[in-house]
Amino acid sequence: MEATGTDEVEKIKSKFMSAWHNMKYSWVLKTKTYFSRNSPVFLLGKCYHFKTDGMYAALQLFQSYSAGALVDISGNVEEFRKDFISRIWLTYREEFPQIKGSALTTDCGWGCTLRTGQMLLAQGLMLHFLGRAWVWPDALDIDGSDSDSWTAHTVKKLTASFEASLTAEREPKILSNHRQRTRRRNRDDNEMRNEVYHRKIISWFGDYPLAAFGLHQLIEYGKKSGKIAGDWYGPAVVAHILRKAVEEARDPELQGLTVYVAQDCTVYSSDVIDRQCSFMDSGKADTKAVIILVPVRLGGERTNMDYLEFVKGILSLEYCVGIIGGKPKQSYYFAGFQDDSLIYMDPHYCQSFVDVSIKDFPLESFHCPSPKKMSFKKMDPSCTIGFYCRSVQDFEKASEEITKMLQSSSKEKYPVFTFVKGHSRDYDFASSPLHEEKYLCTADEKKRSKRFSTEEFVLL
Repeated sequence: MEATGTDEVEKIKSKFMSAWHNMKYSWVLKTKTYFSRNSPVFLLGKCYHFKTDGMYAALQLFQSYSAGALVDISGNVEEFRKDFISRIWLTYREEFPQIKGSALTTDCGWGCTLRTGQMLLAQGLMLHFLGRAWVWPDALDIDGSDSDSWTAHTVKKLTASFEASLTAEREPKILSNHRQRTRRRNRDDNEMRNEVYHRKIISWFGDYPLAAFGLHQLIEYGKKSGKIAGDWYGPAVVAHILRKAVEEARDPELQGLTVYVAQDCTVYSSDVIDRQCSFMDSGKADTKAVIILVPVRLGGERTNMDYLEFVKGILSLEYCVGIIGGKPKQSYYFAGFQDDSLIYMDPHYCQSFVDVSIKDFPLESFHCPSPKKMSFKKMDPSCTIGFYCRSVQDFEKASEEITKMLQSSSKEKYPVFTFVKGHSRDYDFASSPLHEEKYLCTADEKKRSKRFSTEEFVLL
């Protein structure tokens, strides 16, 4: 009876927390975020500029924060909005199946860093299966009631007419019926394939015990680091939980992906390549794609403003899958920036449980209708940075580019993190594993680790 009474108290407490967080954060979702027309906006390696009032600016060039390289401007307001909404948004949920070993049916108040970690991993999976150019076809339908806060009606008309003129210039006015049917069929087949993967990726993050990267599974892996449901998780711990979750995933589709977590702010290139070349279950000789997670600290008690250019440089790289960060005790998923403000998705809004195992489950609650901005100086110094590389060649190219960016943005003698050739076991100072990883390993893994030395915005 006592246990039952405790469970009831926990359920009432959970409902109160859900209501409190919705009251606290729902107004944030409805507030408008202001973007300048005079500065470029970067979103996960893509650059947008709103100065042209809805016109594409694909031929324009802008000096990137990435090692001084020139990059294409990707598009206008609508293109940015479509791109942002297409990212997967994972938030607090309530009324999901009870978490093993607790009475909890919601993660309100404690699960925000796990959710931002899920968002980073989801972006890596989207790059892996869909590519960076993919956008959700229904993205602009998600919040039609507030669409005028994103862009003026005249801009929409101008965009539509300009797109129409571009189409007329690019294509002959008369196409044979056969060519039209072939194009339509190819487009439809590709869209169907993409939609299957879109739904599959979201289903891997479902809030039920069998979902590969769902909250229930992540909490199980977190127990090995002394964490339980209801605890607050830091960005470094979450990095190792994500690594373990991908390692343990049994879906054949996920066998071509691995996760590497840097230790002591060092990425050991040979360790990464070893992971990429590890034998796949299917017997294929193909190398694996890799998501590299780098836990770092950008200051002491507060973030050092000298790291601003470094963070901008990271978010302007095409390899970047975002940053698990936030404000003190509030985790956000950072995906871009404009000027000295970071663009993020907020996991704190509590939504109802969605059963992703049913066919054609609703997608709307997994896509954020509006970006939010936060001054860099408010950022908590503790964060985890993520990169995705499809092949060994991609990794080698990325490590060169990121190293150049680190050197160019670092005012200090030493960069925030480094890429080092060789294995971690080759360096005496790398002999001790990161605290969080040590507790996420089984006994067998610890033996192996000794061998490998563990590794509605308004334009102004």
